[in-house]
Amino acid sequence: QVQLVESGGGLVQAGESRLLSCAASGSIFRLNAMGWYRQAPGTQRELVARITRGDSTNYADSVKGRFTISRDNAKNTVYLQMNSLKPEDTAVYYCNADVTVTGDYFGTRREFWGQGTQVTVSS
Repeated sequence: QVQLVESGGGLVQAGESRLLSCAASGSIFRLNAMGWYRQAPGTQRELVARITRGDSTNYADSVKGRFTISRDNAKNTVYLQMNSLKPEDTAVYYCNADVTVTGDYFGTRREFWGQGTQVTVSS
């Protein structure tokens, strides 16, 4: 199994910044693409940003120019730097990883999710 543990959520004022981190551990042979998603109450989960192992990135239009995704493959960690936060960024943020696993299912690719971290932006 693979565990994804997010950290860095909390309450911030509009215009401020916040850094989210997600550390992966467990039966990892290789971390492939990783991403951040978010879900606000009453809405569907949506992609915020995604990064491939080769550091190609894509972002939701709503966060382009404000958020930056990055990763440290040595630490099995992905980050989301959020700047100029707005109240509409309020949501639970989830880490997602495409993992080539070890163990009994060696070499297969599976998708894993973190438990989510709440980000609340007050106006």
